[in-house]
Amino acid sequence: MPAAFLSYTERMVNTMVKRWNILFPAQSGPEERTAYVYLPESYTYEPDRRYPVLYMFDGHNVFFDSDATYGKCWGMKEYLDYTDTQLIVAAVECSHDPDNGRLKEYSPYSFTDPKLGKIEGRGRDTMEWLIHTFKKEIDSQYRTQPDREHTYIGGSSMGGLMSLYAVLEYNAYFSKAAALSPSIWTSPARLENLVKTAKVQPDTVIYMDYGSREIGFHKIMQKQFEQMSLLLLQKKIFLTSRIVPFGNHSEASWEKQLPFVMHTLTYEA
Repeated sequence: MPAAFLSYTERMVNTMVKRWNILFPAQSGPEERTAYVYLPESYTYEPDRRYPVLYMFDGHNVFFDSDATYGKCWGMKEYLDYTDTQLIVAAVECSHDPDNGRLKEYSPYSFTDPKLGKIEGRGRDTMEWLIHTFKKEIDSQYRTQPDREHTYIGGSSMGGLMSLYAVLEYNAYFSKAAALSPSIWTSPARLENLVKTAKVQPDTVIYMDYGSREIGFHKIMQKQFEQMSLLLLQKKIFLTSRIVPFGNHSEASWEKQLPFVMHTLTYEA
């Protein structure tokens, strides 16, 4: 039966999230972690169709409550199913090394935290692996549109920081980014310098937000967020920048922003 005649419930049965174990030797040596890929229902019924891809950080928090660190995921599968968004989402679990593994993996630059001490930023290694190993695997295994125009990246918190970094530093690979509650407080000066000096193409799109209930986590966070928004606009990037009413630093809050995020990423796509 053609996909157009299937009910919503029947279509949901035909969507899928595949999962498998991979190695990320640059960060975690021989330790395996979980990779995920979401395929829309049309993937089965339209074998000649190819799809844009959204790469996401903290993959364990994207699709399943049972995998999520705090028991609540983004609900990404349910949102994409309901809206019939024609998009592949590929995501990888972060490092859970108790020695600040996630912070190191998702830090573009080294920084010092009053409570945690010196954090060695390995974000460049993370991006090199994601682009040259993980993306290569996704493009070879699935019917993607592998070009820059159809390749996006997104995440929250430290993953939001990495998304900003990725679309600026690796603009040759990513045309759009979603940075929810980005941890720009870790290295604001270096990140601002990256915005000023990065060579970005004129079609670059960024969605960036912060919750009104989290903006005071760091004393000058609001000023930093305003400054980052201004610099991105001065760079002539197509920016959607929001302070989320009553938003907080949680997957439940980020899930509620998916309509804004997806509208930005897929607008005129």
